[in-house]
Amino acid sequence: MLRDSLRGFLGEQWTADCVRRGPSPQDVATIWSKLVGQGVATLGCSPDEGGLREVAVVLAELGRAACPAPMWSAALANFSLFTSQSEAAVDPLKGLHAGSARIAFSFGALDPDRGTGSIRVRDDRASGLLRFVEAAGSCTHLLVAIDRTVLGLVALDATGAEVVPTRAMGAWGFYEVRLNSAPVALIALDDGVLDDLLLRGKLALTARAQGAARRAFELVTDYARERHQFGQPIGKFQAIQHKLANGLIALEGVRLLVDHAAKLHDLEDGNWRYFANCAVVFASDALRRVSLETHHTFGAIGYADEHEAPLHFKRVHMDTMALGGSLQAKRSLASSLLGPDSSGLPEHDLGPAGNALREQVRGWLKKNWSGDRKAEFDRKPFSKREFDADFARDIGKSGWIGLGWPKEFGGQARSPLEQIAFMETMERGEAPRIGAAIQANALMMFGSPEQQQSYLPEILCGEAMHGMGYSEPQAGSDLAALRTSAVREGDHWVINGQKIWTTTWWGKYMFLAARTDKDAKPPHAGISMFIVPMNAEGITIRPATTMYDGSFANVFYDNVRIPLENIVGEVNGGWKVLTGALAFERGLVGGGIVLKVAHAFEQLRRHVVEKDADRSTLGDDPIIRDQMVTLATEIEVGRLLMMQCADLAADGVTPPEYGAMSKVFSGELMERFGEVALDILGMRATLSEQMPGAIDNGRFEQNLRHSLMWVISIGTNEIQRSLIAQRALGLSR
Repeated sequence: MLRDSLRGFLGEQWTADCVRRGPSPQDVATIWSKLVGQGVATLGCSPDEGGLREVAVVLAELGRAACPAPMWSAALANFSLFTSQSEAAVDPLKGLHAGSARIAFSFGALDPDRGTGSIRVRDDRASGLLRFVEAAGSCTHLLVAIDRTVLGLVALDATGAEVVPTRAMGAWGFYEVRLNSAPVALIALDDGVLDDLLLRGKLALTARAQGAARRAFELVTDYARERHQFGQPIGKFQAIQHKLANGLIALEGVRLLVDHAAKLHDLEDGNWRYFANCAVVFASDALRRVSLETHHTFGAIGYADEHEAPLHFKRVHMDTMALGGSLQAKRSLASSLLGPDSSGLPEHDLGPAGNALREQVRGWLKKNWSGDRKAEFDRKPFSKREFDADFARDIGKSGWIGLGWPKEFGGQARSPLEQIAFMETMERGEAPRIGAAIQANALMMFGSPEQQQSYLPEILCGEAMHGMGYSEPQAGSDLAALRTSAVREGDHWVINGQKIWTTTWWGKYMFLAARTDKDAKPPHAGISMFIVPMNAEGITIRPATTMYDGSFANVFYDNVRIPLENIVGEVNGGWKVLTGALAFERGLVGGGIVLKVAHAFEQLRRHVVEKDADRSTLGDDPIIRDQMVTLATEIEVGRLLMMQCADLAADGVTPPEYGAMSKVFSGELMERFGEVALDILGMRATLSEQMPGAIDNGRFEQNLRHSLMWVISIGTNEIQRSLIAQRALGLSR
């Protein structure tokens, strides 16, 4: 509500033209007075007035509107002065909230960027130079950090105070404040207040930069729909679509991190600092990259300074560089992750039910999947660790295979957050795969009552695994081109054809896509879905070893006869069943991948902090610290994309474009993680399982080889990017 209200207000009261011509101090003072009337001047005083989450919303909207109103300074003044016991803080706050005072803020000597200047105080007089003080020309007062526990308040119209406009990144809006024995009122603060205030300030600037980058991105997306070259909209070209899909994923990642950090802050959760630093680190690169790609898409029109896009380009760069940019945030994260008291990546709060299930599953795994049983399983080669029938039956007794199923099918109807809790705990426990979630979902959505009664109980109790028979030699991502046929003969369907890259070829059943109308237009209208028992006559299986030491198979169907009732859904209605099942999997697969990466990260972190004989660690190397921090921030983006899919699923079905964003980001993160892990650990990490001297039995090199599958399978990431561009951004097919 706040976002929508403020967007409408700024649309009426402020235009980018105000900035383009160079806003006068009076323009800024006027819009601020109007914003005070909207109630934003008190945000940050108390939870009742609105916390950091609301401040971030306002800053994002000001960034979108290219409006330089001094909201950032006002919020910092509220956060710092409202709890101060100093009498000198009372009048400035009253004036700020009434609109009679406008406060500019500077961190002075506490700013990690030494080029911003500092001041010194003697006998209640301040002298020195402060650079990059935003909106100071329209403000009545300056609030500046003197040291770690003291703020100074200076009236900018006082003798000895001079405010000089500064042009930076080709834009006006910053000022130098020159103080020469100017009167200053000192305001004492508790120790640590200004440290947290600095981080709040960085997060708020990140929110504003995100708003600016998002506005420019929306402009260029509209432009890609309208601009024609070579006889068609440029947004129809795959290069443009994929560029913009990448931009949307990055923008969503920043938005989710900012909102999550601000939410934790307002809930007084100490992890807010970790996530705020993640937001700063990720946004510093992501938003600037999006800004560059935005201009690449605009071409020459965006390079014209009278266009709106350059305003946002400048804002993104100034805000992501301010207060030391990402460097200080990286140092803080490195200490959190690699310091002597670190416990690693923070656990996400999955709600009371999710948190309780997490503990329950941990207890079950400790009792049923540990000690000799797990050790014996781990000693097997990877090709034998894809499935454990005894484990599947054991966990089937718990009912957790049907964790998210509706109760009418024997499930527990647990929330998406509880399902994440289960997936996360199983991954951390390195438990074997279980269930046939995609096929079960398809049966619940499209199966007949008889099919549901026959097949679902087998899946639920861990007795049956179903493979997916989709891909063919001429039909990979283009599944509508499949040629395997199913012809009705009396009481049977007769299936002929070949399926390739089938991973669960050893399962009890195959969930098979076959053509039932070879003349259908469009081609996907002639496909039907079937359940094929893998012990049926006429099936030939030719297994092959995968690049990651697993297995898949070419499966040949020669006059395979199955009963008529084995069709799932309607005849020629298989495309709906197939895409529904795939959409369900894509909504989950990104979360599953990022949970694998998070677990692997903890294994890598253990090696990085391990002390050598000389008491040194890999984590002492600044390059490795930087690599670990980058991975951690990207893991948090992946986890929040997963959580977003869960939130959407709680309200219905996750839109496929959101599942695609999660899958694209997390799949490629898994590849990046694999490469970085080998760089950090060195040649020993390339030794494969069961080789003498292999690190963690070859875990890291095998993870890298396995990561390729997640980028390619279930619809390649290139296909997913096209889906994102067309479904989320409305670009042409």
